[in-house]
Amino acid sequence: MTRWKLTIEYDGTPFVGWQRQENGLSVQQVLEDAVKNLSGDENRIQAAGRTDAGVHARGQVAHVDISKPRSAKDMRDGLNFHLRPHPVAILSAEEVPADFSARASAIEREYLYIINNRRASLALEQHRAWHVPFRLDETLMQDTAQILVGTHDFTSFRATECQAKSPVKTLDELSVTREGDHIYIKARARSFLHHQIRNLVGTLSLVGHARWTKQDVIDALEAKDRAKGGPTAPPDGLYFMRVTY
Repeated sequence: MTRWKLTIEYDGTPFVGWQRQENGLSVQQVLEDAVKNLSGDENRIQAAGRTDAGVHARGQVAHVDISKPRSAKDMRDGLNFHLRPHPVAILSAEEVPADFSARASAIEREYLYIINNRRASLALEQHRAWHVPFRLDETLMQDTAQILVGTHDFTSFRATECQAKSPVKTLDELSVTREGDHIYIKARARSFLHHQIRNLVGTLSLVGHARWTKQDVIDALEAKDRAKGGPTAPPDGLYFMRVTY
C-alpha cells in the first residue's frame, strides 16, 4: 500500500463543499470515485482543510492510500482522466511516508479572498470573486486587519455551529492589498475556525465602507460574541491557496 500526497485545484461552485454530504455532490466524492475507477481501491481521501460550498482551491492537499504501484505521472494523469468532466484537477502526485497526514502534518495554511471592487457587475468573474460595487478603502482595511493578527479568542468571528474545541487561534498574517479594481485579503495560520476568514472579510468590508471604525472591530473581538461580529462574506471569493508541511 502506497500513500500519495495530492495537490489539487478545483472550482467549488458546483459542489456542496469538500466533505461528502447527502444533499449533493462534494469534491471528496468525485475524487474518491476517481481513485476507485483508477485503482479499484475504495479508500477515503483526507484533506488539509474542509472547504465550504462555493469555496475554491488552487493548492488543496489531500492524501490517499493506493494498493497498486504506479508512477507519479500515471497517478496524476490517471486521476485527472477519471475526474472529467468535473472542475477538479490533480496538479501533482507524490509518494509520501505512511505516517504523512494531509491534515495533521500541516504547519500552516494559506487562503486568499478576492473582492472585485468596481461599479459594473461581474461577467467573467461570477462565482470567482465577491462583487462590492461601492468604493472600499483598502488602507483602512489593512490598518484594522493588523489588530487581528496574533493569538486571540475569535468567538466573534466564527460560525455559531463551529465544532472547534477552542475559539483561540493564532493568525500569522492578515493582509489587505489592492491591484486596480481587485482587493486581495491574504490569511495565514496553522488552522482556522469555521467561517473565520469569511467573517473577518465581512467585518473588514464594513471598515472599508466607513460603516465601522477600528475601535468597532476591537470591541467586537473583545466581546467574544458572534452577534457582535461583522457579516459573513460570500464563499465565491475564497481560495485555499497552499499548505506548508
